[in-house]
Amino acid sequence: MQQKIVLIGGPGTGKSSVLNELIVQNYYCMPEVSREVTLKAQQDGIDQLFLTDPILFSKLLLEGREQQFITASETSNKFVFFDRGLPDVYAYLKFSNTEYPSYFKEKCIQYKYDKVFQFSPWEEIYITDNERYETFEESKNIDIFLKKAYKELGYSLINVPFGTIKERTNFIINSLKSDV
Repeated sequence: MQQKIVLIGGPGTGKSSVLNELIVQNYYCMPEVSREVTLKAQQDGIDQLFLTDPILFSKLLLEGREQQFITASETSNKFVFFDRGLPDVYAYLKFSNTEYPSYFKEKCIQYKYDKVFQFSPWEEIYITDNERYETFEESKNIDIFLKKAYKELGYSLINVPFGTIKERTNFIINSLKSDV
């Protein structure tokens, strides 16, 4: 039976680096959708769509993550890894104190992941770039909202310890193997 595994944490916590290592090790992975949405908006002249129109940005993310979930379900891969999940959208809306339609939470209930690995804020590796505008302090606050949202939706979180990319990747893989 397929296991859908989501990697969560505030911006700049190492999720994408670990996902890239999982790809190198031939695991089936779904990349972060927000970078794609942000870059498209920037090409359309909107510097930060989340700040300009948080509901539209969040709706596009939710649709993208829902499609990733459906695509993953159509594969025969034993493990599918996701760089963020649907509940991240819900958590970010709560973080930004934005009023949102009920379907944001309903989609999170409809599509359930099997495991959630949480990456804590880590100042030593934190950097900003064209798509990541949050400060390290904001990343820490986002992490609180992410943990709260996932727990509210019934998930148990597995904290990924600090370490090299390989060590963190091996921690996740070994955690999954110990469940078998």
